[in-house]
Amino acid sequence: MLFIVGGTALLSLPLGAYMKWAMDPAPGQADRWTGLFQTIGGASADQDWKRYLVTLLVFNVIMFTVTFAILALQQWLPLNPDARGALDPTLVFNTAASFTTNTNLQHYSGEVSMSYLSQLAGLMWLQFVSAATGIAALAALARGIAGRPALGNFLVDVQRASFLVLLPVAVVVALLMVLGGMPMTLQGSAVATTLEGAMQTIARGPVAAFLTIKQLGTNGGGFFGPNATHPLENPTFWTNALAMVAILLIPMACVWMFGRIVGRTKHAAVIFAVMAVFILVKITGSVAFESAPTPAFAELPVSEDTGNLEGKELRLGATTGPLWAVLTTSTSNGSVGAMHDSLNPLTGLMPMAGMWLNATFGGVGVGMINMFLYIVVAVFVAGMMVGRTPEYLGHKIEAKEVRFAVLALFAHAVLILGGTALFAATALGQATVQDPGAHGFSEILYEFSSAAANNGSGFEGLGDGSGPWNIATGIVMLLGRYLPIILPFAIVGSLMAKRRATESAGTLGVEDATFGTMLGLTVVIFGALTFLPAAALGPLAEHFSLP
Repeated sequence: MLFIVGGTALLSLPLGAYMKWAMDPAPGQADRWTGLFQTIGGASADQDWKRYLVTLLVFNVIMFTVTFAILALQQWLPLNPDARGALDPTLVFNTAASFTTNTNLQHYSGEVSMSYLSQLAGLMWLQFVSAATGIAALAALARGIAGRPALGNFLVDVQRASFLVLLPVAVVVALLMVLGGMPMTLQGSAVATTLEGAMQTIARGPVAAFLTIKQLGTNGGGFFGPNATHPLENPTFWTNALAMVAILLIPMACVWMFGRIVGRTKHAAVIFAVMAVFILVKITGSVAFESAPTPAFAELPVSEDTGNLEGKELRLGATTGPLWAVLTTSTSNGSVGAMHDSLNPLTGLMPMAGMWLNATFGGVGVGMINMFLYIVVAVFVAGMMVGRTPEYLGHKIEAKEVRFAVLALFAHAVLILGGTALFAATALGQATVQDPGAHGFSEILYEFSSAAANNGSGFEGLGDGSGPWNIATGIVMLLGRYLPIILPFAIVGSLMAKRRATESAGTLGVEDATFGTMLGLTVVIFGALTFLPAAALGPLAEHFSLP
């Protein structure tokens, strides 16, 4: 745990500095790259927050449309050596929505359903540009908070994020993955003869390229159905460790990039510390809770010292599963290193909490944007407590900004709890759960939590490949992605329209432990008040019902 989290935290410091250079260069610092990107994108002028946001949304509509077409027509398109057939229209909608929104929730097995063209030109392309969209959005918000007159240009920013940040890091990690034994080929499935003399078809493909950006971009979609538990997607202990580092690296670096753009690295350090405390608490809890054997095996000698082995990839150690579960849900990644449906009830609560709070590093770019919403609320509450007009980095936080922040946080809760209530109360969900009672409720709750948080993992005992599930989670993913981008842009637009105040001795400090404590309490209290009743009906009820 310390090696993965601590080592990645150290790596994130220089990467954050590099990302600041790449996304927000000083005047004259990178004119060569700027000119190239302006030529490619046809963009030259800086944009205010409304134009920037509209360009972002239009670009994402194009992303969705292109990928929808590729998936819908894959049976007639090239790079299909295994003759993959047509997909269900609702699955096409769900998958296009999933990868456009950086969620990568998968209601299919990639090696069974998708052609190589669909995987590479459709889904892997989206893993780059959807992640780049999040990084660009954060850079733009940081510029607004820093007091810039404009937010930059989205088309330039998304190219910077793709070509200067994601692609170079992905090339390095992909090479390391190939050296670790991960396949990288455009040939069709391999046919082998087993020791018993039987013929076996082994799916393969451009796994290293797909796997690398799925982790670095907090995408999480697996090339294979079993995801990172598949031996070709996770060959060794070292590729497993590298994958977990890749999951955390860019979300951590985004916090430092934000601090450097706004010119307040100490403030970024406080935010980073709050996020780090959350992730360490969840990791500690998940590993401790999973040390108890699953009830079905509680009396067996093998369970006395090893804890819950059900659903684990035992090549990589029993604690890898709960550790991966926390990392992947804290960062909106969604890949899995164990079967989450087999986790002990309280262990399963840890990844759910990560998706409910949605502010522990989070997805690339958007994780820090989500924390910005909590910062707005925390600053407002703190200001009211001391009887001063709340200010954040020279910006007055008033009722309008707080309403936008609360609306975004409330929308996240409604998407999770509203969808869960509908499917838990009707045959839409009741007929698709593997187990009745509290665990079945948890399966439904987890699926909507994953969709709303743009995570993509699931309690896979759920039969979620049906039309109603495809449509419902597709809609939730789209709303869960773009509302938490649109509303923070509106907040920053409102702040930019005001005259900045001069900070004084009476201004609320945002670079000390007091502010960090206030921010952490805001996140915890909001999360507990919103989601504790649902937790009581699901994982808590299941835990207390166990013999």
